[in-house]
Amino acid sequence: MKKNKQNKKISIENNTNFNPPLGVRGSSLGVVPSIYHTPALLPETIEGLNIKPDGIYVDVTFGGGGHSREILSHLGKNGKLIGFDQDLDAVKNALDDPRFIFVRSNFKYMKNFLRYHNIDKVDGILADLGVSSHHFDEADRGFSFRFDGALDMRMNTKSPLTAAVLNTYTEEQLADVFYLYGELHNSRKIAKTIVNARSVTPFKNIFPFIEVLKPFFGREKEKKDMARVFQALRIEVNKEMDVLKSLLEQSLEVLNPEGRLVVLTYHSLEDRLVKNFFRSGNFEGTLEKDFYGNILSPLKAINNKVIIADAAEIERNPRARSAKLRIAEIKG
Repeated sequence: MKKNKQNKKISIENNTNFNPPLGVRGSSLGVVPSIYHTPALLPETIEGLNIKPDGIYVDVTFGGGGHSREILSHLGKNGKLIGFDQDLDAVKNALDDPRFIFVRSNFKYMKNFLRYHNIDKVDGILADLGVSSHHFDEADRGFSFRFDGALDMRMNTKSPLTAAVLNTYTEEQLADVFYLYGELHNSRKIAKTIVNARSVTPFKNIFPFIEVLKPFFGREKEKKDMARVFQALRIEVNKEMDVLKSLLEQSLEVLNPEGRLVVLTYHSLEDRLVKNFFRSGNFEGTLEKDFYGNILSPLKAINNKVIIADAAEIERNPRARSAKLRIAEIKG
């Protein structure tokens, strides 16, 4: 019995990219620790999926499995859930349930893996974007400026690109990253300072990098601005905006009519992209109308106003403060 479990684990760990397309069904590799991640807006998210007991659903950001557990609790014996996560740390959280398939891969390959598992259409897709609490609290992963860990920031630890781009990108490239993904208006000055500093000593760890940045940020906004710098680097390292665009486009192809797309975002760049796509079917938010003035979009927004956490939830889970929930449905 132990041998079979070990073989399952190996098959998942090797499933880092789309080749070969592996998955595991009903894995019993571990139990989620409560500290891994507390899902934000969990009841609202599950309600937004409008779960059918015999439906097929996809959780593209499995993480600690909090959302997936709740989805499974609403499914009947013929329902099915596919969970995606590219992070090796999430493998141990795979759920012991015959209705569940875990795929260790980036969700940009969602359509390919669904096809591999003989699934053409699904009834709902959930994406809880951003970084889990587990990652922020692991110093070695380099996601938080609270710890002096390595400059890493990879969701997939086998990916060759890390936050060491600070030592390899040109000044112009760095300025673009900080401006586009951190919305920092002094991005050019920051990039120039980084290039000058690395010419003396290349960056390896977080704290020396922070020391270089401190002159740019006043004490009252230091944490907020530092968070934007780290956000920008993380988005670049993991190509998060490109992956999100790919997911949204693929969703139109794999969702059944009246299927739900439920997305939790944590910063304005993600939310703006999702809002535009839900409203218009494109990332720019450009509206196309028919002869009668009706908006031509493959999606119908279920919540016209974005859903955010209330004060009670924020008190229980402070990281829910930034969460914004949007729900859309494929037009029948």
